[in-house]
Amino acid sequence: MPKRLAVVDPGRCVDCLLCALACSRRFGEGGLARSAVAVRSVGGVEHGFVVIVCRACPDPPCAASCPVGAITKAAVGVRVQPERCIGCRTCVLSCPFGAVHWDEEQNKPVICVHCGLCASFCPHGVLALEEVEGG
Repeated sequence: MPKRLAVVDPGRCVDCLLCALACSRRFGEGGLARSAVAVRSVGGVEHGFVVIVCRACPDPPCAASCPVGAITKAAVGVRVQPERCIGCRTCVLSCPFGAVHWDEEQNKPVICVHCGLCASFCPHGVLALEEVEGG
């Protein structure tokens, strides 16, 4: 059964960014520039943080908005075909969750592929892979 990444306990996030660093490492790089996971403060430690990641929409607006078909629906989430992307950023604007991140160097979108690497590095159990019915 396919699995998707889920934010299972956002209240436990302490903004350590290990999830985002692990995601960037899948490209063999350090830093956060190519991470498909972002963490934003909603008021710091007192009010917590929000983890921003692709929610695997059934009808992904990022794919529907792409004028060249560079983003296609997958069994879970979407896949980006960077060679087709023209860098127009309509996918970024169309995502209601802010989960389409941008690689400034490559001028291409970075969207979670639901591999779960980030979840395995989260020391607080904020992220997990969950089974998806029917894919």
